[in-house]
Amino acid sequence: MRAMVLEGIGEPLVLKELAKPSMLPDEVLVRVEACGVCRTDLHVVDGELPLVKPPVVPGHEIVGVVERAGYDVKNLLPGMRVGVPWLGGTCGVCTYCTTGRENLCDHPEFTGYTRPGGFASHVIARAAYCVRLRDDADAVATAPLLCAGLIGWRCLKRAGNARRVGLYGFGAAAHIVAQVAVRQDREIFAFTRPGDPAAQSFALSLGVTWAGGSDVLPPKQLDAAIIFAPVGSLVPAALKAVRKGGRVVCGGIHMSDIPAFPYRLLWEEREIVSVANLTREDARGFFSTAIAMGVTTTTKPYPLERANEALADLRSGEFSGAAVLVP
Repeated sequence: MRAMVLEGIGEPLVLKELAKPSMLPDEVLVRVEACGVCRTDLHVVDGELPLVKPPVVPGHEIVGVVERAGYDVKNLLPGMRVGVPWLGGTCGVCTYCTTGRENLCDHPEFTGYTRPGGFASHVIARAAYCVRLRDDADAVATAPLLCAGLIGWRCLKRAGNARRVGLYGFGAAAHIVAQVAVRQDREIFAFTRPGDPAAQSFALSLGVTWAGGSDVLPPKQLDAAIIFAPVGSLVPAALKAVRKGGRVVCGGIHMSDIPAFPYRLLWEEREIVSVANLTREDARGFFSTAIAMGVTTTTKPYPLERANEALADLRSGEFSGAAVLVP
């Protein structure tokens, strides 16, 4: 099998020929058709997440076809199309797992971080954590839904019944969740990098109410704001934009330090909350909703061997939507 491997923190990925890994009884071998490139992959490559232990094969927005199934696997058969998301496994016995909060598991496994990921021609996944996909699903278009879509969905749920919602950082996650929120008759306000009219035009094309730079206030006070960009200074900016009793949801797995800000921005029962990982229930709810609503993705495909270019383009904001590797 071919894989793009991180051999050292901060170093370019290296294309290598590897032996197909052995499979446990509860696992499946998946031939990768497409793998989205997520900002979390940048955090892994740059060593911004704890305990990154090279060599690592990144990638956790995987769409592929089951080639082999372990003898304990009953729900997946060779030839079935599946998605392999960020949450690669949980212990099933800690307090969080037994109370419906497996996203906070004390002993989790994460695809492309603690388990080999999808920047490869093949990947091994625990069958119980795969998402069954339609056989006619478009692999490239579906890949970003496996993380950008799922995290956006969980963030939107954390925003509650907010009618006016601001999205800070209009990348892969925001362009998906904006479509869901617009179809729910919410008013969406898109915040992009200052001086980025192309990103603002892209946001407006998806039906958002307003689009502007993250350095300005929206024309109306927000009920909630979701921050996808890993920029800590956006937290006080979002607090300024939400009304009394409003909520700021931090959706990233990593963020630069939040600068000191005056207490008056938090006062009047404003809240700051974070979203961590996802659950299998999130996947079931999101995919049924996304399919019913006809959510689409804007993607830029790259061959597997150009993974470093895709990561660099993501870092610099060279495209709208999501980058996807195609082995």
